[in-house]
Amino acid sequence: MGCFHLLWSVLVGFVAGLIARGVVGGPHMGFVATTVLGIVGSLVGGVIGGLIWQPRDSRFHPAGFLLSIVGAIIALWLWTRFGFG
Repeated sequence: MGCFHLLWSVLVGFVAGLIARGVVGGPHMGFVATTVLGIVGSLVGGVIGGLIWQPRDSRFHPAGFLLSIVGAIIALWLWTRFGFG
C-alpha cells in the first residue's frame, strides 16, 4: 500500500462519512471520526459489493464509492440505533 493509496482512502473515507452524516444525522463528529466512519463504511460496502458482484479486477470495484457511502450510512445508523451516539 503506497502513500497515494493511503491518501486516497482517507479522502474517500472523509467524503463518504460526510455524506452519511448528512443523510442520517446523528452526533457531532470531528475530522478523524468522520474519516473513520467513512473507512468503516468502505469496508462494509466492499463486503456488500463482493456478495452481489464479482469485480473485474482485484484492485477496483466499479461501485466502490457509492457502496462506501451506503456502508457508511449503515454503520452510522447502527451506531446511533444502539445508543452509542
